[in-house]
Amino acid sequence: MSKLYFEHQFPGLIGPVWLEERLAEHDLGMYARFIACSQILAGLLLFTQRFATLGAILCFPIILNIFMVTVSMKWQGTPYVNAFLVLLNAWLLAYDYHKLKFILTDSFAEVKRVPLVRRNLRSDWLWGFAAVVIIASVPISYLSLELAWGLSAAGVIGIMINQLNSRKRKNDQIEETYTNSDRL
Repeated sequence: MSKLYFEHQFPGLIGPVWLEERLAEHDLGMYARFIACSQILAGLLLFTQRFATLGAILCFPIILNIFMVTVSMKWQGTPYVNAFLVLLNAWLLAYDYHKLKFILTDSFAEVKRVPLVRRNLRSDWLWGFAAVVIIASVPISYLSLELAWGLSAAGVIGIMINQLNSRKRKNDQIEETYTNSDRL
């Protein structure tokens, strides 16, 4: 977010906020913006339980790309941090291997057909709305940094509350299932 916010004034700890300006010297400014936007999307996906695997898939080439840029520009220290992030992302993908292994097989018999069922569309809409609020904070930062920060924080808090409520509903459903099976 700090790469996209007005004058890079977004609270954060990682990544050079001046990267776009540095890459623009090589006519790669648009590439830097694309990477920053992709990082936001991947981060939002990783922020959920439902789409975390998709976020890890999206994040892997992004981090690998950033790693290669830092190596090719001979930065000090940053390639080591990015190499560690690549390894962490590879671990996430290895952890979700059971979800991805069907890509590596020629046998479609193993692929289980799962109907597309959305039990709680309200939760999906709330997550989408919060994600839009976070993304909308970028252009708003050029008008009011405080409002943009507030919107971004509200979006993150909204996603967190939505996740906690979704988890609670899921646990309640599981508990209800066990309670009903005990009665039988």
